[in-house]
Amino acid sequence: MNYIVAAIGDWNKTQFDNQTRNLKGRWAYVSTPNELKELIDSGFDPRYIFFPHWRWIVPTDIVNQFECVCFHMTDVPYGRGGSPLQNLIIRGHKETVLTALQMEEGLDTGPVYLKKPLSLAGRAEAIYERASTMAWEMIAELISKEITPSAQQGEVVSFERRKPEQSALPNNLTLEQVYDYIRMLDAPNYPKAFMQTESYHIEFEQAHLGTDEITATVKIKLKD
Repeated sequence: MNYIVAAIGDWNKTQFDNQTRNLKGRWAYVSTPNELKELIDSGFDPRYIFFPHWRWIVPTDIVNQFECVCFHMTDVPYGRGGSPLQNLIIRGHKETVLTALQMEEGLDTGPVYLKKPLSLAGRAEAIYERASTMAWEMIAELISKEITPSAQQGEVVSFERRKPEQSALPNNLTLEQVYDYIRMLDAPNYPKAFMQTESYHIEFEQAHLGTDEITATVKIKLKD
C-alpha cells in the first residue's frame, strides 16, 4: 500500500522520518504542490494522501481521485478556513481539537474521521510540533482501522486567512493579549508580530509573560 504525506515545516519532515520506520507500506513525503503533482504523475498511486500542515489549495482532480485527509486545528464546522491557530488564539481560546477530515471541494467541509484534544499553550512552533505528533498518532489509527468518516454536525463558523500586515501589534491590548499576539506568530516562515516607527521595523519573538511585563527577543530593521 502506498501513502503520501504532504506537509511543510522541519518538524513535519522529522516526524515523517521517525514515524514511517514503524508503519507498513511505501511512504513518500512532499513539501510543495509541484512535488505532489510530479509524484502522482510518476504513477505513485496512494491509498491516502495526508496533509498534516499545508498552505495551498489542493487541485480538485487530486481531491476527487484520491482519499485526501487534512488535519485542521478546530472543532469543525467551527473554525473552517485559514489561519486556524492564529484565529483561535486571537479569540481567546486556550484549548481546541485536532480534526482529521476528508478533503472535498469546499474548504474544511468534508466528513470527519477523528478528533482529539489539543492544547494551545506556548509558542506557535511548539503548538505545530504538538499537533504534528498528534497527527501521526491519528495517521497510524487511520491506516490500521480504515475508519469511515462522518458528516460534520453543528453551526458553521468560518475563519479568514490572515495577511502579513495583520501581524502588526494593535494598540490598547492587555499584556496577556500582547503575549498571545507574539506567540501565535512565533514559528518559522510566519510573519512575526511587529511594530513600526518612522524609521524602524521592530519584530518580536520568544516572548515570556511575567506578572507585569513581557520579555521578548527583538529584531530591529531599518525601514526601506
